[in-house]
Amino acid sequence: MTENIEVALLPLENAVGLKLPTYATEQSAGMDLTAALEEAIEIGSGERALIPTGLAIALPAGYEAQIRPRSGLAINHGVTVLNAPGTVDADYRGEIKVILVNHGKEPFTVQRGMRIAQMVVERCVHVDWKSVESLEDQATERGSGGFGSTGSA
Repeated sequence: MTENIEVALLPLENAVGLKLPTYATEQSAGMDLTAALEEAIEIGSGERALIPTGLAIALPAGYEAQIRPRSGLAINHGVTVLNAPGTVDADYRGEIKVILVNHGKEPFTVQRGMRIAQMVVERCVHVDWKSVESLEDQATERGSGGFGSTGSA
C-alpha cells in the first residue's frame, strides 16, 4: 500500500506554463521533473550542465527527495544525472536543479519543458554512531569480504 504525504510546492517564475511533477502511472515511484529553461541548452559529449526545474519544495522532517535519471534519456542518448541520486534535504527551500551529464557521443539539446529526471520522495533516518572495538564479522557469512567476494556472476 502506498503512503501519501502532503508536500508544499512553490512554482517559481521560470516554471510558468510547465507541468508540475507528476507520476506517469498510478504505481510509478518517481515523478517526472521538467527543464525550466528560458532557452535550449546543448550539452556536448562528456560535458555537464545544471538544469533548473523552476520548483522549490518544503519536505516534512524525516524525508528526502532523490533526483534520479530517466531511463529513456540514458539508453537513447547517454544522458544521466551526474550525482545520481541527487538529494534534496528536508530543510532545503531553494530551487531544485538537476546536474545532467552527456556520456553519449553526440551533443544533446535540453529544451524547455523536456522531462529531464525523476524525483522520488523517501523516508530517511539519522544515525547515532556507537564506537566499538570490533564488528564481530564472524557473525555474518560475508564478513569483511567485498569487491567480488560473493562470486563473479
